[in-house]
Amino acid sequence: MSAIFAQPGDRCGWPQAILFDLDGTLIDSAPDLAAAVNELLAADGLPPVTTDAVRSMVGAGVKKLVARAYATVGSPLDEGALEAKTDVMMQVYGRQLTANTILMPGAAEILAAYHKARVRLAVVTNKPEAFSREILDHFGFGDIVDIVVGGDTGPEKKPAPDMLLHAVEAMGLSATRALMVGDSPADIGAARAAHMASVAVRGGYTTVPVDDLGADIVIDSLNALPQAIERLKEPA
Repeated sequence: MSAIFAQPGDRCGWPQAILFDLDGTLIDSAPDLAAAVNELLAADGLPPVTTDAVRSMVGAGVKKLVARAYATVGSPLDEGALEAKTDVMMQVYGRQLTANTILMPGAAEILAAYHKARVRLAVVTNKPEAFSREILDHFGFGDIVDIVVGGDTGPEKKPAPDMLLHAVEAMGLSATRALMVGDSPADIGAARAAHMASVAVRGGYTTVPVDDLGADIVIDSLNALPQAIERLKEPA
């Protein structure tokens, strides 16, 4: 635990900000993503993919999701076709962002509790920013999330550290004053690259075992986040 804090006093009032991934961490969007992917595939006469398969494809942005879906059904796309199909996917998915998307266990309670405690909240996701904001508004989180950094906001996508650093800089904080909470290699890899503490949540979208992601702590659901934070603050 000691590697998280440069000085003993760093534990006081920590974290000042919590950065959350969106898909697989705060929301289960796989049903809507799968419906959009399958509409895209059907238009090309291709077979559908399962929702569980889509869960394993999510995390690197819409373009990568489209590429993985077409490769899965044996019809990989070249770069030009991929760009065109990604544009169509954006239109299709944009019409059904919240039709069957639900919150992950504990998401509403945890966001409300830390907002009440005056901890700054950010969502850092490889999903497009406008889609992310619409989803957050749908679930009533738009007014309590301070910063939204999406895959098209500007900084290099996770697992690069840029999006996380952009979020904390926008809040006037350093990486050591923040915590990243996510479910995938991209989330934890970005946190490690940013020298930011991280918590991995089981039950999300990852093809790598959660215990192998390299997070400082692994929890079964967001409901366990307060206890995880207290453990992280314990002296080594």
